[in-house]
Amino acid sequence: MDEVTSETLTAEQHQTQSDVPLIPTEPVPPIQSRFLFVDVAALRAKQLRRGARLRILAEEGPLPKKAERLAMEEVRRGLVMYDVPPAKPKEAEGA
Repeated sequence: MDEVTSETLTAEQHQTQSDVPLIPTEPVPPIQSRFLFVDVAALRAKQLRRGARLRILAEEGPLPKKAERLAMEEVRRGLVMYDVPPAKPKEAEGA
């Protein structure tokens, strides 16, 4: 019985750890593409509207009120991790 309980606890602990947002320890490199910046900020704004915690401290100055502006500031400061999937290979034309 103890083994099942310990396995259940580790599974629950793992799930709660995966629910915690990943905040990079050092800022991620700045986004060079404005299109990628907009995509990342839009996804972060969606998270903020759904109740995600802010990654910017209020002590650093006045914060924007809108989720979109908050998200853009977080992305600009390198506080949002993102992953760009690899490009799909182009299919052969005429096949």
